[in-house]
Amino acid sequence: MEQEIDTTELGESIVKILKTIYDPEIPVDIYELGLIYDVMVNTDYEVKILMTLTSPNCPVAESLPREVEEKVKSLENVKDAEVEITFDPPWSKDLMSEEAKLELGML
Repeated sequence: MEQEIDTTELGESIVKILKTIYDPEIPVDIYELGLIYDVMVNTDYEVKILMTLTSPNCPVAESLPREVEEKVKSLENVKDAEVEITFDPPWSKDLMSEEAKLELGML
C-alpha cells in the first residue's frame, strides 16, 4: 500500500529549499525577495512553481529557473517539478518580505 504524503508538509519542504536559492546580485533568497508567486502541488506530487525575475534582462534568466527546478525535484516525495516564468505582475520591491527589506537596509 502506498503511503499517503501530506501535500501541506511537502509544500513547506519546497519553501525551505527555495530559501536556499539566492539571487546572485542581491544577498537575499528568492523566496524572501518575492520572486516566487505560487507553489502548486497536485495529488500526484508534481510541483509547479510560478515565479518571476527582478527584470526580463536578468543575467540568470536561464540558470535560476533551472536551479529552482532541480532543487525541488531533488526532494524525496516530488515526482516532477516545472517552473513557469511570468512578468505579470512585474516584480517590484513591494513584493519583498520585511525580512528581505531589513537585510537590504530598506526599513
